[in-house]
Amino acid sequence: MNSPSQPSLQTAWLKVFAGTGVNLCLGVLYTWSVIAAALRTQLGWTATQSQFPYTLACLVFAACMIPGGRMVDKIGPRWVVTAAAILVGAGMFLSGLTAQLTGITIGFGLLVGAAMGFGYAAPTPAAVKWFQPHKKGLIAGLVVGGFGGASIYIAPLTNSLLKNYGVQNTFYILGGIFFAVMVLLAQYLSIPPAGYVPYGGPAPQTKAGAATASKRDYTPGEMVKTPQFYLLWLMFLFGSSAGLMIIGHLATISKVQGGITWGFILVAVLAVANAGGRIFFGWLSDKLGRTNTMLLVFAIQAVNMFMFINYTSAATLLIGSVLTGASYGACLSLFPTVIFDYYGLKNGGYNYSFVFSAWGVASLIGPIIAGRAMDLTNSYQGGYTVSAILMLVAAGLAIITKPPKTVKLASDAKISG
Repeated sequence: MNSPSQPSLQTAWLKVFAGTGVNLCLGVLYTWSVIAAALRTQLGWTATQSQFPYTLACLVFAACMIPGGRMVDKIGPRWVVTAAAILVGAGMFLSGLTAQLTGITIGFGLLVGAAMGFGYAAPTPAAVKWFQPHKKGLIAGLVVGGFGGASIYIAPLTNSLLKNYGVQNTFYILGGIFFAVMVLLAQYLSIPPAGYVPYGGPAPQTKAGAATASKRDYTPGEMVKTPQFYLLWLMFLFGSSAGLMIIGHLATISKVQGGITWGFILVAVLAVANAGGRIFFGWLSDKLGRTNTMLLVFAIQAVNMFMFINYTSAATLLIGSVLTGASYGACLSLFPTVIFDYYGLKNGGYNYSFVFSAWGVASLIGPIIAGRAMDLTNSYQGGYTVSAILMLVAAGLAIITKPPKTVKLASDAKISG
């Protein structure tokens, strides 16, 4: 029986699934290829222009993770997500109001991008604190799985709205839905009270299980002084670039390489794999260890990128989409978890926001290079090759990355954020 001060297990799981629900709204980013295709056909944008709002959203997303992570540690996840809901509603409204390159780039790229940064920074660090350290991979995977899986419903919904109501009204309708749902779910997000005992039972007697709890809590300033931070940053950069490239262009890729006009279905399939990869590889990393799982993921994605130019049928494009989504999604659960492992939970949200900046930079490598390759050569092969090579480099880095050694510092007596 729970003590009066100990919230129930159901309460702990409510925090997890409220966070998943928030990410199911913010994951509209992964449906951009459907919107981009409509911008090209309905508004006459070029392939490169159609990536401007998406790329800016990725950059702003990553940049706002840093203040967002700090705000979560200071004022809690509820208010941060509420602010994100206001930003996403305003950004989608502005995008619909203008329906021009500048307006959509500001509305979606800047405002919705900021909403993603603040909103994404809040649920995962809060949720993992309700469970024991050896459950971090699974819990993080479930929460971020919402972001990856959002296109399961947003892709077909957006495709239908674009066909029936046009670009402007699609932005209005989606913005209204996301605003209302996020405001509601924000009220259920919180961190555990003082004296709370996390659920999850004892850690398994394995090397991976024993390594899930950091011996100390690092501040961001201390974290960036360790070489592991830079190795993880580079792996996140390279590991994310391939997935972001395919996500941003999949609807067009399916038409160019396979003659498929229903690319939005592949976007939804990729979303299923994206969400599933976050949960499965998060769980697997609790068993195998973080870097061992990263090595496996990077190897799969490298082979997939080398082969992608040969995916010219519905069946092969389906396989490529699944492999891309699962491998990319794995990165979004593995990297926050390894940051919590290496540097502790106290400043976990803030620390992860610094590593997440690599994801923003990745948005410049994959989508833009692929867009330019398509505009100049009428083929995406150049983008695939660059991404495959980067995945091989990431695999090599995973082999040499080990947890930081615990060093007694003067600041250990009092660690401040």
